[in-house]
Amino acid sequence: MANEKLLDVKGLRISFYKDQIENEIIKNISFSIYPNEIVAVVGESGSGKSISSLALMGLLPKQISKITSGSIFFEGENLIDKSEKEFQSLRGKEIAMIFQEPMSSLNPSMRCGRQVEEILKQHFKLSTSALKSEVLSLFEKVKLPKPERIYKAYPHEISGGQKQRVMIAMAIACKPKLLIADEPTTALDVTVQKEILELLKTIQIETKMSVLFISHDLSLVSELADRVLVMYKGEIVEQDTTETIFKHPKNNYTKALIGARPSTDFRLAQLPTISDFMTDSVNKAIVTDADRTENHKKLYAQTPLLEVVDVEKSYLSKTGWFSKPETFNAVDGVSFKVYPGETLGLVGESGCGKSTLGNAILQLDKATNGQILYKGKDITNLKTSEMRALRKDIQIIFQDPFASLNPRLTVGNAILEPMKVHKIGTSNKVRKEKVIAILEKVGLDASAFDRYPHEFSGGQRQRVGIARTIALEPQLIICDESVSALDISVQAQVLNLLNTLKAQFGFTYIFISHDLAVVKYMADQLLVMNKGKIEEIGDADIIYTSPKQDYTKKLIHAIPKGL
Repeated sequence: MANEKLLDVKGLRISFYKDQIENEIIKNISFSIYPNEIVAVVGESGSGKSISSLALMGLLPKQISKITSGSIFFEGENLIDKSEKEFQSLRGKEIAMIFQEPMSSLNPSMRCGRQVEEILKQHFKLSTSALKSEVLSLFEKVKLPKPERIYKAYPHEISGGQKQRVMIAMAIACKPKLLIADEPTTALDVTVQKEILELLKTIQIETKMSVLFISHDLSLVSELADRVLVMYKGEIVEQDTTETIFKHPKNNYTKALIGARPSTDFRLAQLPTISDFMTDSVNKAIVTDADRTENHKKLYAQTPLLEVVDVEKSYLSKTGWFSKPETFNAVDGVSFKVYPGETLGLVGESGCGKSTLGNAILQLDKATNGQILYKGKDITNLKTSEMRALRKDIQIIFQDPFASLNPRLTVGNAILEPMKVHKIGTSNKVRKEKVIAILEKVGLDASAFDRYPHEFSGGQRQRVGIARTIALEPQLIICDESVSALDISVQAQVLNLLNTLKAQFGFTYIFISHDLAVVKYMADQLLVMNKGKIEEIGDADIIYTSPKQDYTKKLIHAIPKGL
C-alpha cells in the first residue's frame, strides 16, 4: 500500500441548523484512505455515516448544514475550499458514489443506457457510437445479462439487483479514484447481495480504485474491507484492520454490532441489544436442542391451525401488443400445515412467490387453484360477513411501516380505527386505555398515542405496526419482511418483541424473509421457496445444518458469516 494518502479527513465537525438552533451531527472525526484500499464505515441509522460521505462529495444541504471545522484533503487538495463548479468536475470523475436506493436514484423516465451516457458526456467528448459501445462494455463489466436489452430498458423494467448494477456501471464509468458505496446492498436478497459484493471486489482489484463502503452490517463488511471505522452518535469510536475489529473489538458498541445479529451456530433465548452491551447486561441463556424437541412434541400433537393444499396463483403476462397472453405461475402447487403457537419460516429470493403466497392466505389476492383451510374451513370462497371476521383473525405486519400507516392519522387513531370496525372494546375510552397498554407493551409510551408516524424512527414505526396488528387479537400473523429494513440492533429488539408477544398471547407466525440467519433464529419449521414451488420443508435447524437441495445450499452459502 502506498504511503501517500488518497483521502485524509482531519477534525471534521458538521452542524445542522433548525430555527437558528445548532445541532452538531459529526463530532471531530479523523480518518484516511490509501490508494487501492477498501475502508468500511459501520454504524446504525443516525450515526453520521451518510452525512460524512455527502461532505466528501460536496453534497451537504447548504441552507441547513455547515462544516464548522476540520479539513478534507483529496490528493493533497482541501475539498472544503472548492466551489460548486469545481466539485462538478470532480464528482463522477475523481470521486463517485453508489446510493442506497437505486429506484429513487435512477430517473424513471429515461432509459438505463442514456443515464450512463449522461455522466460520460459530462466528462469526455465522445461520438454517439463510442458512447453506446462504452456503456455496453460497462454493462458487461458489471455482469448485466443481455446488455443491449438493459441499455434500452427503463428502470421499472429490470430487477432490484440489475438496477444496482446499472448504478455501479454509472459510478465506475469515469474510472474514479475513490468510490463511495452507501448501503448498496441493504434491500437486496442475500444471494444478489453476495454477487454485488463480489462484483465490487473484482472491479476494485481490476481498477485499483479505493472504496469507502458504508453499511450497518458488520458481517457483510468482513467479507470486503481491509479496514473498518465504527461510528456511533457522530463519532468514530473504533478503527482498525477488519480482522482486529472482529476478533478483538475494544469498544462496547462494536461488540454490540457483532453480537446483535442472530448466530447461525446456536440460539440465544433473547438477542442482545446495544443497551445490553453498553450496560454489560447481556442475557447468555441458550435454547437447547432438548428444549426445542420438547416444545415441538407439544406443537405438532395439535390440530393444524392452517392447511394450504395444492395452492396455485397464476397471472397472465403479455410480451407484446399482438402476442398471445402467457400464463405465469407465481405460486405453483404449494402444500404445508401451520400449527397453533408455531413460527413457520418462509424463505427464498425476490420473485420466488413468498409474498404472493402470503397474500393468498390473507385473501388479498385470491388463489387460482387449491384450498386454504383455516381451523378446518376452506376460506377461499367466504361471504363478506365471514371475510370480515377472518380479517380480525389473520393479520399482517408489513415490510415498510411508514407506507402502511396513514400520515394524517395519529398513531393512537390508526390503532383505534380497526378496533372499532371489529367491535373490540365497549367504548372509545376503554379502547384508548387498551391502545396505551399495547403501546407500552411494544416499548413505546403513552405520549405516542397523539403523535404522527413521521415523528418516529424506522424501528419505532415498526413497533406501531406491530401494536396495530396485535390490537385486533389475531391468531395468525404473517410477518412479511418485517425486519429487513431495520438496523441490526433495532432488528434484535423487534425480534425479541415478536417472541415475547408470541409467548404472552399464543400467536402463530408465518415469518417471511430473505435473511436466512434471522429466519433460522425465529422459526420452528422452515419452508424454502424457489420459482413458485417448495424446494425443501422441515425443521429449521436440520435444514440449515444439512440442506438437501442445491438451491438451499446456495442461500445458506450466501449468508455473510463474519470472520
